[in-house]
Amino acid sequence: MLLRGVLLALQALQLAGALDLPAGSCAFEESTCGFDSVLAFLPWILNEEGHYIYVDTSFGKQGEKAVLLSSDLQAEEWSCLRLVYQITTSSESLSDPSQLNLYMRFEDESFDRLLWSAKEPSDSWLIASLDLQNSSKKFKILIEGVLGQGNTASIALFEIKMTTGYCIECDFEENHLCGFVNRWNPNVNWFVGGGSIRNVHSILPQDHTFKSELGHYMYVDSVYVKHFQEVAQLISPLTTAPMAGCLSFYYQIQQGNDNVFSVYTRDVAGLYEEIWKVDRPGNAAWNLAEVEFNAPYPMEVIFEVAFNGPKGGYVALDDISFSPVTCQNQTQLLFSAVEASCNFEQDLCNFYQDKEGPGWTRVKVKPNMYRAGDHTTGLGYYLLANTKFTSQPGYIGRLYGPSLPGNLQYCLHFHYAIYGFLKMSDTLAVYIFEENHVVQEKVWSVLESPRGVWMQAEITFKKPMPTKVVFMSLCKSFWDCGLVALDDITVRLGSCSSSEKLPPPPGECTFEQDECAFTQEKRNRSSWHRRRGETPTSYTGPKGDHTTGVGYYMYIEASHMVYGQKARLLSRPLRGVSGKHCLTFFYHMYGGGTGLLSVYLKKEEDSEESLLWRRRGEQSISWLRALIEYSCERQHQIIFEAIRGVSIRSDIAIDDVKFQAGPCGEMEDTTQSSGYSEDLNEIEY
Repeated sequence: MLLRGVLLALQALQLAGALDLPAGSCAFEESTCGFDSVLAFLPWILNEEGHYIYVDTSFGKQGEKAVLLSSDLQAEEWSCLRLVYQITTSSESLSDPSQLNLYMRFEDESFDRLLWSAKEPSDSWLIASLDLQNSSKKFKILIEGVLGQGNTASIALFEIKMTTGYCIECDFEENHLCGFVNRWNPNVNWFVGGGSIRNVHSILPQDHTFKSELGHYMYVDSVYVKHFQEVAQLISPLTTAPMAGCLSFYYQIQQGNDNVFSVYTRDVAGLYEEIWKVDRPGNAAWNLAEVEFNAPYPMEVIFEVAFNGPKGGYVALDDISFSPVTCQNQTQLLFSAVEASCNFEQDLCNFYQDKEGPGWTRVKVKPNMYRAGDHTTGLGYYLLANTKFTSQPGYIGRLYGPSLPGNLQYCLHFHYAIYGFLKMSDTLAVYIFEENHVVQEKVWSVLESPRGVWMQAEITFKKPMPTKVVFMSLCKSFWDCGLVALDDITVRLGSCSSSEKLPPPPGECTFEQDECAFTQEKRNRSSWHRRRGETPTSYTGPKGDHTTGVGYYMYIEASHMVYGQKARLLSRPLRGVSGKHCLTFFYHMYGGGTGLLSVYLKKEEDSEESLLWRRRGEQSISWLRALIEYSCERQHQIIFEAIRGVSIRSDIAIDDVKFQAGPCGEMEDTTQSSGYSEDLNEIEY
């Protein structure tokens, strides 16, 4: 089903020395190189003439999968994994195309990590490049093809290659150019130079890699320019792991031309930043350029030539490389956003207050009808701005975060709850304080939202100079003061919206989009239900979900069930591995007639289930965190079982389920101790 023209491109794509490819690589010439189809799914078919493997609708139906699994691999040095692939479909089935997913399966994890996914159809081969950070852990590569709609749907793999080095590095000797692509311009583009390619219009150089006519490089030539202000852009693969250091490359500019050669970075939000520009023409030979490159979040590198005058000439580029040290040969550390985050369980972390007064106090609350516990565990600490008792109209309490380096994009994420105010707007606001200019800019403030519910907020910002985040609580008048709660402040690099484009974390479910991979033994009025907002029955169930306050959770509706009736929610099958697993989730058991919530482990081929955890009766008006540590070396499932209690006030809910490899860092009982702290800055209500 693949286009015949693609085969010609593929024949050119196969590299010299294909039979001696590195581990984790395959050109699919005569075999699959240790990559095996998983028998429980459709098989990948090796094309009789070589060059690729494929799966299509002549072997399977829509929705069926083909899974390819590598042998054990290891990336003790930073590596780049490249996948050359094609997805084809008929025009009438564009709404439901086929999908290609790439996972990593670590030996100590019971789930697979989704690294990359694609479903865009193409009539030619495409390249995906994935940076793999160095690790001593063994892993397997798992490639999953899911057939889409239509009679001509197919997925093909032309090459898998795992090599030591960074994906933005390239000497342009391979036919697929390391995944570098042109931003198409009908008049002027970057071309491959060297080898047998000679240009009748210009005298082009020998390449830098081999310093001979056999080597290759990239070039752009003004002979093709039809108008001034034409721009040619060569775009690198997107970085997929945080990196910082020295980006170097060799360039050559023909003497006396009017071209401007620049290098930019561009993030997933489309923001450009110039990081280098030719400041002098240089000599006619190859010149070395070194530039500080900081990519704490996904970024492309763009090599751009702009034609601004009548004088012609070429610009050539070769041997792009990267080193994780600064260009002055000193190791550069990426800024750790953890320093600017805090859950307030132990102390204020790196946050502090101004000297005007104790506006914010670290407190621990016994949850009741009027006040929920903290957001982190339900029984821990959070910050409270108690403006109600200040008797100071216009009172302001400021909380400062640590200094953040300038010229980086940040995503600020936090949870807040508002109590007691008549008018909620502006009772909590967030400012960005620019240290060098002593300027504060408001970037967010509370509007109207549910009272007494932990709400999530996210803010993306970027400033050229060092900044601090400032949380400000405000009491407008003596008659309209209340309580402002703040918890779980996190800062990470990159845009908040960029996380929507990343694969979901493995083994996690917030129920925001769907029920994830959970299934039910039966579906009726007495099953688990996905819901947002309050439950229908008064004095039972949560007011909102744990994730965002206005999102979704799973719950049982007691008024649809009879006393003792069960609802069971089953996880997808989890792979058995040696060592400890940690399961965390949040549960809500509020209501005078609340029944029983249990978590069971069901091993493959065992009829018996083993009890891992249980809670009986009303627990709290808050969402509470559960941590369960267990071991299982066989394939297994986790089952959440809720049993309806003696009355309709027996709603039970769960949210934010997460499976992790390794033991739980802290056990649940450590968060349930009560009593007053000796710290004078900690108050228990």
